[in-house]
Amino acid sequence: MATVTFETPTSQVSLLHRVSNIVSSELSLDEMLGEIIGLTVQVTECDACLVYLIERESSEIVLRASQVPHQGDLGNIRLKVGEGVTGWVVEHQSVVALPENAAADRRFKRFQALIEDTYEAFLSVPLVSRGEVIGVINVHHREPHYHDTDEIALLTFIGEQMGGAIAKSVLEEENARLQEETAEMRRQLETRKLVERAKGILQFRHNLTEEESYLRLRNESRRLRRPMRELAEAIILSEDLSRKSEAYPQ
Repeated sequence: MATVTFETPTSQVSLLHRVSNIVSSELSLDEMLGEIIGLTVQVTECDACLVYLIERESSEIVLRASQVPHQGDLGNIRLKVGEGVTGWVVEHQSVVALPENAAADRRFKRFQALIEDTYEAFLSVPLVSRGEVIGVINVHHREPHYHDTDEIALLTFIGEQMGGAIAKSVLEEENARLQEETAEMRRQLETRKLVERAKGILQFRHNLTEEESYLRLRNESRRLRRPMRELAEAIILSEDLSRKSEAYPQ
C-alpha cells in the first residue's frame, strides 16, 4: 500500500489549494476539525485519526474530533501536558512516529474507550498557531506502518497551516460561549428580580410570609407547568392593572 497519496508535485499543489481554501473559509470549529481529519486520511491512508485541542481554562489536552465515531468521548478524554505520547508532543512541540507496537512506547497512555490505542502504528503531529502548540493530530494504522519523510512532512504542513484557522475558530467558539453565559446570567438575574417582586405582591395581597409566598409561586408553577418567571410576570401585570384601575376608576 502506498504510504502517501500526494506523491506528485501536482498533487501537493492540490493539497496546498485545499488547505488554503479551508483556512480562508468561514467554517465552524467542528467543520474545520472534520476537514483536518479528511485531509489527514488522504495524506496517510490511515485507519483512524484523532484531533486533540488544548483547553484554555484547564490547560488540558482534550479529544475534540475523530474519524472513528467517539461521540460520547469527545470532550471527555483528557490528558495533561506531558502525559502520554500526545502530551509529550505538546510539551516538546515535536513529531512522534511509531511504526509498530506503539503501545510498548514508554510514553504511551492507553484509553479503554479508544479502539485506536490497540493499533500497531502511531503518528502524532502538533497543531501550531503562531509558533505555539494548540493541539495534536494523531494518526493510527492497524498494521505496522513506516511513516516516511514525505508523509510526516505533509502532515506537519497541515498542522502548521491549519493551526491558525483552528485557533481562530476556537476563539470564536469561546467568545460565543461567554456571550451566551453572560446572557444566561442576565436572564437569571431578571428572573430573580421578577420573582422577588411577585413574592412581595403576594405577601401584601394575601398576608403571607416570604416563605409562604415563594411556596405558593413554586406550587402554582408546577401545577400549571409554567416557568416561575411567566407566573411572576402574570402576577406583576395583574397588580399593575389593578393599581391603574384603582387610580383611574371608570
